[in-house]
Amino acid sequence: MAETASNMLALGTKAPDFTLLDVVSGKKLSLQNLRSDKATVIMFICNHCPYVIHIQAALVKLAREFIEKGVAFIAISSNDVEQFPADSPEKMKVIAKRWGFPFPYLYDETQEVAKAYQAACTPDFYVFDTNMKCVYRGRFDGSTPGNEISVTGEDLREALESILDNRRLMLAQIPSLGCNIKWKP
Repeated sequence: MAETASNMLALGTKAPDFTLLDVVSGKKLSLQNLRSDKATVIMFICNHCPYVIHIQAALVKLAREFIEKGVAFIAISSNDVEQFPADSPEKMKVIAKRWGFPFPYLYDETQEVAKAYQAACTPDFYVFDTNMKCVYRGRFDGSTPGNEISVTGEDLREALESILDNRRLMLAQIPSLGCNIKWKP
């Protein structure tokens, strides 16, 4: 594991389109079918990353809360499963069911989607507005494994509340920190 920070996609960037396999339903799902007219959260996660595991319960809780308010959440795993079989689609499905993911968990086999979003780590969060322009990218909150800061999701929560309340996001956008995406050789 190499501790890695987000690349911080430029604000205002239009969300790159994609169609990927949802590991739970077995269907190919597209961004255009999953997006929300209010806000869309795209997050790069994986099964084995201790940074993702650290926030998992709070992430599912926050997602449920904001899905009820009309926000779409989409999780994507882009890791090379040859090197990291714990991130295989079959095991992704197990994790999604175990945690009761209220959002689709998509497999980016070619890693093209991660590259299009300039994703660098897991977890890596992107929030897009009604026009699918990036308004937030960065961390879930300030908690990481071992730093003894409570997991609250406050950074992502503030970004989403700002969008839903039609107010300017005043939050300093701090890169996410996590495991590097496991790129194919």
